[in-house]
Amino acid sequence: MQDRSPRARARRRRQIRRRRTLTVSAALVVVLVVVLVLTTGGGSGGRGGGKPGAPGRHAASQTRSAGSRARTTAAVPPSIEAGVESWPLPHPISREAVVADGSGLTVLGGLTPAGASVASVSTIDPTKGTVTAAGRLPDVVHDGAAATLGRRTVVFGGGSPTTVSTVQSVPSPSIPPSGALTGRVTGALPQPRSDLAVATVARGATTTAYLVGGYDGHKYLPEVLATTDGRHFSVAAHLPVPVRYPAVVAAGGLIYAFGGQTAPPKSTATATDDIQVIDPATHSARVLGHLPHALYGAAAFDIHGAIYVAGGQVPGGATLTAIDAFLPKTGRVLHAGWLPQAVAFGGYATVGSGRAGIGYLVGGEVAGQSGPDAAGDASGTLTSVISLRPSRYGGPAGSYGAGSPYRGTLLIADRGNDRLIALNAERRITWRYPTATRPAPPGGFYFPDDAFFVRHGTGIISNQEDNHTIVEIGYPSGKLLWQYGHPGAPGSQPGYLDQPDDAYLLKSGVITVADASNNRILFISPRKRVLEQIGNGIDAHNPPHSIAYPNGDTPLLDGDVLVSEIHGSWIDEYTPKGRLVWTVQMRSVNYPSDPQQLGRNKYLMTDYDPPAEGRILEFNRQGTVLWRYDARSGDAMLKKPSLAERLPDGLIMVNDDYRDRVVAIDPTTDSIVWQYGLTSDKGTAPGRLSIPDGFDLLLANKTTPTHPSTG
Repeated sequence: MQDRSPRARARRRRQIRRRRTLTVSAALVVVLVVVLVLTTGGGSGGRGGGKPGAPGRHAASQTRSAGSRARTTAAVPPSIEAGVESWPLPHPISREAVVADGSGLTVLGGLTPAGASVASVSTIDPTKGTVTAAGRLPDVVHDGAAATLGRRTVVFGGGSPTTVSTVQSVPSPSIPPSGALTGRVTGALPQPRSDLAVATVARGATTTAYLVGGYDGHKYLPEVLATTDGRHFSVAAHLPVPVRYPAVVAAGGLIYAFGGQTAPPKSTATATDDIQVIDPATHSARVLGHLPHALYGAAAFDIHGAIYVAGGQVPGGATLTAIDAFLPKTGRVLHAGWLPQAVAFGGYATVGSGRAGIGYLVGGEVAGQSGPDAAGDASGTLTSVISLRPSRYGGPAGSYGAGSPYRGTLLIADRGNDRLIALNAERRITWRYPTATRPAPPGGFYFPDDAFFVRHGTGIISNQEDNHTIVEIGYPSGKLLWQYGHPGAPGSQPGYLDQPDDAYLLKSGVITVADASNNRILFISPRKRVLEQIGNGIDAHNPPHSIAYPNGDTPLLDGDVLVSEIHGSWIDEYTPKGRLVWTVQMRSVNYPSDPQQLGRNKYLMTDYDPPAEGRILEFNRQGTVLWRYDARSGDAMLKKPSLAERLPDGLIMVNDDYRDRVVAIDPTTDSIVWQYGLTSDKGTAPGRLSIPDGFDLLLANKTTPTHPSTG
């Protein structure tokens, strides 16, 4: 029998309240666990790091508690877009000192490719792409470090060619400089020091320069020196790991030193992966974390309130293209993208601060490259200027393919190597054709001029221009599904082709191709019957009767085709029945190649063979050029680019045929922001190409965004 007394009823009410409290608490715990799982699910893919004060090696970031990961995910910085500017330095240089100077840069000293130190001072205006001589230092120097203190720019130590203690300075130049500046010797370091780096910290009106790392000609120096005037120095801290050639940056009143060479002088080079933090307020320094590689000669930047480390040299190994983001609160290191040019020992500085900050990496050296991360000049001293800014398309640092201009699979027709390859968003080869298990078709696989995904990514169509054939193969099986033409036998009669270009599979199952040397566009049925033809075979621009050496036949959404005629530089739109819709002569273009439609009256194409270098143009039907990429020299110059297409993120991808690379260009900055292949250096190993002549992109949803109207 239930007790209904007032005391019993009160006791039951207290029990019910306790049960409700426990139920609500349990529900809150479940919600918190779900939030933690969702928060941490996409942001833990870093490449190393460790806990502050007790750094682990590269797996340390994976062993932190879920709560710790949740707290740091919100602070994960963006990946980086690094772009080779379209304007190069006038001469190759490395091991120079670079300081930010208002909206530009000042470059002091350096080393020539012949190994000679220089005394030159020049300024760079990145907004105009101009490099201007500003004066000279009193002494030649390389491997020094520089900072702006007051109204003077000061160079500390360096090699000349032996290690010196000299402190030189020049009046900080304007951008551009007004007249030639005369430098002078203004002091001396406590001891000779080269191969050092410097970072500045401003407190009120006082700027303090901190000199980190270095070599006195006999040993590596642990003392971190501080100066406000370039004449008086004090010891701010001692590095726990003495190094030369560290990458150094200041952030939040602290100084961070990344990597550095550690071997005894005159011995085989070794390096550390240590990340050391210096606290001037406590005169202390400690190891805070670890890089994915032991390296030296890298560059460090404070961009958008985050710290990034770029490039560097692996002892006895490759010069790097990797960009890593560093999270000081946790010691984590996250992959944040790639440089389009491997570089070490370049001058570096960040122009601006906060959201307006842009990093610049000037000149530098390449000892050698290998593997899928290789890009740019294979070796030597550089003329490139690389800008680094937060990527608007590359996702957060640490995410899959961070910094990549594409998601999905990139197909490249590697013409000079007679092969097709597919890359994932991390630039790794995932598929090749032909191989022992994917044999070439009858007559061989020779001179693949283009290749496009078909049938929702289950096949590939490719034209072999100098083999005079079109093939369709299964993807990824490589099985031959369809072939047209006679291998090695050009002709114009039924069943024959002569230099086929741009073969596409339409949604109807019909294949269209520019049969270039036969001066016609063909529409071929799956049963290999010619259904329609544009052009009567005569090499002349006489629409709608004849076309002059066509090399493009891009399918449009309305069913028409966009045709490029090489002879005379004509661009036309035709219906499949051969009716001319419009035509325009691009008089400033020497060799139009593969036009693509971007908008209602906007088109994109390359100029494959102008008198000097290759170009990319946006234009309209009236022949007005709306945008042009036309770098005239240096790493940014193109040579015989045959195909340019706009990616979903707005970048322009180009196969730069005769510089043996595929590149992506940001049209808002006119800089090359991604590259696969070593520049003008043929090869078959991962990271190498030979005359790439076509590409295509397949997204994860099995669509082809650059040619959505095809089958």
